[in-house]
Amino acid sequence: MFVYLYSEEIYKLMNYTIQEQSTEAIELSVPFANMLTPEQSEQIARNSNVVRYKKHDVIFLQNTRTSHIMFIKSGLVKVYKEGRSGKVLILRIDTPNSFLGLMSVFGFDTHQFSAAAIENTEICFTDITTFKNLINDNGHYGLKLISSLSLEGLYLYERLMSQTHKQLPGRIADVLLYFAEKIYHSTTFTLPLTRRELAELAGTTKESFIRTLTEFKNDKIIELDGSIVEIKSIKIIKTLSELG
Repeated sequence: MFVYLYSEEIYKLMNYTIQEQSTEAIELSVPFANMLTPEQSEQIARNSNVVRYKKHDVIFLQNTRTSHIMFIKSGLVKVYKEGRSGKVLILRIDTPNSFLGLMSVFGFDTHQFSAAAIENTEICFTDITTFKNLINDNGHYGLKLISSLSLEGLYLYERLMSQTHKQLPGRIADVLLYFAEKIYHSTTFTLPLTRRELAELAGTTKESFIRTLTEFKNDKIIELDGSIVEIKSIKIIKTLSELG
C-alpha cells in the first residue's frame, strides 16, 4: 500500500520542517509495472510513499545525498544544474510516469543536479535497497531500466550539442518543439515556465529569449498571447531546429 504525504513530510524524514500528511492508499503505477510479478509489485508498494509537492517546491537539491528511487506520478518537474557562479541551466522537464534523478542514484552518492515542481506534483519515493533487490531478481526489468537510463544520457548529449553548436533561433526552436512534441503533444500549449526559466532551458539570457520569441511572432511562425503559444508553422520551427 502506498501512503500519500505532503512535501513537508519528506522533509521530516530528513530532519526538516513538517506539515500535515494523509494516509490515502493508491494504486501502484511504477514505470514498467507490467514487467513485475504481483509479489514484486506488492514489495515495492509496501516500501514506498507518495509526496505531494506544490508549484515551485524543491524536490531535492544538487549535492544532497541520494536516498530513494523517485518517479513522477503526476505533474511536471524541472531538472536543473547550478554552476559555481550561480548560473542555472535547466537540463530537462520530466513528465508523469518518469523516473527522477536515476542517473545520480546509480552513479553517485549525491545528486548531481536539482529538481523542483513547476506545477502541483506527486512523487513516489521507493526504498533504494528494495529497488536494487528487485533489479537483482528481475533481469528483464533491469534491462528496461538500462534502456531508460541510456535514453536519458543520449538526450543530454543532444542538449549539449544544441547548446554549443546552434545559433539562438535554433535553440529557441528546440524549446518550442520540446514542449509541443515531448511535453504537451500539441502545437498549442501554455508555457509552464517563466521567461527567465525558459532562457535557462535554451541556454541564453532572458532578454535574448524574449527578443527571439517576439521575432518568431512577428514573422508569423507562432502566435503568442502571454504564456499561450500556438505554433503556426511547425515546418519552419523544425527547419530552424535542424539547421541550428
